[in-house]
Amino acid sequence: MQRKDSKDSTLLPMEDYAENNKEEAQLDVDSIDYKPQIEDPGTYFNDGKRKIDFILVYEIDAPMSTTATPDGSPKAVKASSKEASKTQKQEWRQKFEANLVKAGLQLEEDIAAGEKTTIVFTKVHAPFETLANTAEELNDRAPLQAHPTPRKNWSETVISRLPIPNIMALDFPNPPMDYFTCQFQKNKFDKFLGHENPDTFFQNTTRTRIVYEILQNAVYGKRKRAEIGVDRLVEESVYSAAFPLHEGPQELPKHYVADEDLNPRQILYKYWAHWKNWKCYQPLAHIRHYFGEKIGIYFAWLGFYTSWLLPASAVGFIVFFYGVCTVNEYEPAIEICESGDEFLMCPLCDYGCSYWNLSSTCFQAKCAYLFDHGGTVFFAIFMSFWAVLFLEYWKRTSVDLAHHWDCLEYEEEEEKPRPEFAAKAPDIGKNPVTGVREPHFPSEQRLTRYISGFAVIFIMIAVVIIFLIGVILYRVLISIPLFQSDVFSSEATTIASLTGAVVNLILIMVFSKVYEKVAIRLTNWEMHRTQIEYENHLTLKVFIFQFINYYSSIIYIAFFKGKFIGYPGNYTTLFGLRNEDCTNGDCLIELAQQLAVIMIGKQMINNAQELVIPWLKGYWQKVKIRRVRQEEKLMTRWEEDYQLSEFEGLFDEYLEMVLQYGFITIFVAAFPIAPLFALLNNWIEIRLDATKFTCQVRRPIAEKAQNIGIWFDILQTLTSLAVICNAFVIAFTSDFLQQLLYKYEYSSDLVGYTNWTLSWAPDGATSEPCRYRGFRDSSGNLTMDYWKLCAIELAFVIVFEHVVFAIGRMIDLVVPDVPKSLELKIKRERYLAKQALAQNTDTMLMQFTDQQAEAQ
Repeated sequence: MQRKDSKDSTLLPMEDYAENNKEEAQLDVDSIDYKPQIEDPGTYFNDGKRKIDFILVYEIDAPMSTTATPDGSPKAVKASSKEASKTQKQEWRQKFEANLVKAGLQLEEDIAAGEKTTIVFTKVHAPFETLANTAEELNDRAPLQAHPTPRKNWSETVISRLPIPNIMALDFPNPPMDYFTCQFQKNKFDKFLGHENPDTFFQNTTRTRIVYEILQNAVYGKRKRAEIGVDRLVEESVYSAAFPLHEGPQELPKHYVADEDLNPRQILYKYWAHWKNWKCYQPLAHIRHYFGEKIGIYFAWLGFYTSWLLPASAVGFIVFFYGVCTVNEYEPAIEICESGDEFLMCPLCDYGCSYWNLSSTCFQAKCAYLFDHGGTVFFAIFMSFWAVLFLEYWKRTSVDLAHHWDCLEYEEEEEKPRPEFAAKAPDIGKNPVTGVREPHFPSEQRLTRYISGFAVIFIMIAVVIIFLIGVILYRVLISIPLFQSDVFSSEATTIASLTGAVVNLILIMVFSKVYEKVAIRLTNWEMHRTQIEYENHLTLKVFIFQFINYYSSIIYIAFFKGKFIGYPGNYTTLFGLRNEDCTNGDCLIELAQQLAVIMIGKQMINNAQELVIPWLKGYWQKVKIRRVRQEEKLMTRWEEDYQLSEFEGLFDEYLEMVLQYGFITIFVAAFPIAPLFALLNNWIEIRLDATKFTCQVRRPIAEKAQNIGIWFDILQTLTSLAVICNAFVIAFTSDFLQQLLYKYEYSSDLVGYTNWTLSWAPDGATSEPCRYRGFRDSSGNLTMDYWKLCAIELAFVIVFEHVVFAIGRMIDLVVPDVPKSLELKIKRERYLAKQALAQNTDTMLMQFTDQQAEAQ
């Protein structure tokens, strides 16, 4: 494919954490060699001059004849009469495109006519005047001066001080530049960098964002009926798709081409999406430059989170390995394995179950020790502090990134109403901030809809709990024939628990998909004014449900299973069936099994979906286009992009990672190797996402974002909840405090511990004397040891929570959210931004250059 050089490529964003070396930091700004960016000719109109900023696609069943307009471009002509619905869609398209022209956009059509289907591609171009006017309305920012400010992440800084090579470092070609910017003003255009060439003043991501804003505000029908915006037209199937173009192919040339001559998409594919770079830093500056700040922030957070999983995984593995090395020295397991017929246990069910020997659970007792020893308590405390530090340092990193990417104050600016809100709002009201009259929705009506929406959430949660009870009954019923079997009796509880976990995982995945669709409809109905409000409420709804959906079975095993079973002769029942007990009375091993099945199973299913589903969608799109194309010729850029899958947003990506964060923090005391599985998954996840973004989906709209939004608040909530849950798991689910009490009261080497934890069945309750786990006397009454243990457990929970929360609060106070150096730099840049637009611009820019030189 031929390439065409752009006249100016100075308007590129910034560097990345690991993209530039020290030599670049010392370069003088004026001496930087700006290499022209190579453009794909397929991203221009037929005249080769006007840049394609957006593509609108629609399909019609009958073939179309074509005529030529004076400039040589094809014009679609209706081939046959349409039924009413098709006529309506055609009228909507015509009115919509007419309004786009009125708004200052330029259109050009390209037609792919087939025997049964015709695909029409409408190319959209925004002239400079339109871009400038809209950019000023959106309070967009423009560059005043370029300056190199290389960045390093924390791991690169640490490794650079050690006498070892950094295997994660990678030199990325064509690093984007960083700019000193201020709010764009059209009347002071000549003071901005790149004003000499208006056609290339706005970078591609800015152009597509501005054009998308125009498309979203264009009316195609009656405004009172919410007939506004390109997204509504896509929903109504008036258009099949609407998307910006990728900047050329992602495939690398078959012949040798210097890396500096690759297009931005090829650079991302070679240095980011390729699996050989699994251990390397991400090119965050290139990602932000190509996909926008919102996607850049997501991958920055994902990389930061993954890097912090390294120490958590290492410590968790050491704790687990310590259990493996010392399991043969664990006295309670030795007593169980060598007990023979000493401990005859009571039947585990009421129908056909026989007496059994505790020695048959030797293997389970050893497995339980792997997840339940003194090291797990240390690890729970470690992970509590890890989570607090992780969030504190991410706050600092996100502020630094937001400043570096020039979106620090983005969310503080007055955001315009969503087009859907403006179209559906019943009346007009005065904005309390700006005083401008704009569409308004009464807060009383919205409150009513909030209440109705949360009622639906509670109904869905109730359904999840009902199915959870069904899974519990399944485990009880399936364990009865297993207990009666001579072959599976010793593994009955384990088999029932694992199969129940698989059934629960399937239900979880089904409910997840169903509720996401319900939540979208509810959030649309609630009429939120801005896009940020809309996304926050949607996120909150889905997370509340998904939290119950994913964690309810785990919470049940951790805090309820085996706690309310009664004792021989007085068992508690559920629907006539005895409440289920834990394996050998120890629920921690079952909790670890449940965590492993749900967490690892969910990761495998999600990764398979991310790999297979976009490929299937893309394959189907290719088949559709090949059926239409009658000539064997190279595909145009818009045809190639149309056959890719639609970008569905970052919501599912964030939700997957935040749920994973809950798994590795809330119940980490029961599964210390959870961070290791999370780390392995995230290494794969980053490359899968990179492949998906560069190769499998259409180019997303480049949106701005200051941080990860409401997801950070959710992470903070999970961190606080993790401290509480881990305290309760150690106190009430683990045997740690129980063994601590025995060591203090009876024997420091735990000799006789197993016998101490078992009680005798009351006289006459069973056909022969047997034992069961519990602290009761021969009459079934609770013993003094039980009350001592309860006091210790409650004291531990209180002390654990207060100590961890107190230290966490101290860390929060000691570590400022914004570094002092950055705070001073921000104030200085704001001052210079105001002065730079004054009469003495050159003087002020020289001051700024001197300031940057001093800082370096």
